Amino acid sequence: MINTNSLLNYNGFVKEYSKDETIIKAGEEPKYYFQILEGKVKMSNFNEEGKEFIQGIFTCGESFGEPPLFIENNYPANAIALIDSRILMIKKEDFFDLLMQDKESCFGVFKALSNRLYYKSIMAPDISSHDSYKRILTLLNYLKKQSNEEEFLVNLTRQQIADLTGLRVETVIRSIKELEIRNQIRICRGKLFI
Repeated sequence: MINTNSLLNYNGFVKEYSKDETIIKAGEEPKYYFQILEGKVKMSNFNEEGKEFIQGIFTCGESFGEPPLFIENNYPANAIALIDSRILMIKKEDFFDLLMQDKESCFGVFKALSNRLYYKSIMAPDISSHDSYKRILTLLNYLKKQSNEEEFLVNLTRQQIADLTGLRVETVIRSIKELEIRNQIRICRGKLFI
């Protein structure tokens, strides 16, 4: 996303988070730009019944939590380390200085935000659909397209797929078995491929 040296040159620093440690709490004021050096981070929030909805899962080289920086709203979701993670952080003011001085970094942020908007726009119609197969396939095909791999190993748990699609985990398990029968996905030793 943004060159690590550029972030460090603008007063960036590295912070380590343990598995399940909170990085961002929903409702907090945004003060930093976050980019993952190592690890995996989940951004999610909860509905009124307490059901979690995963907004995104981010890995090495990806950033998370930027939109509130630009619109000066508090974070709408939590960010939790899914595994031990090293995060490069830079204060909001320094981040804006970097974007003003470095067009490549600025366009990198635009591209990342545009990809997320695109994902939300293709998922929105299917999330409202009652067809669980369609919801799951839309998510998996999007992830495969992002990877540019001919056969993509889905590195998500069934629970994470449920949380990303708004389905119950039991529905995801049944739907995945049916999708395998339809030859739309492949399961090998418990691993899911598309």
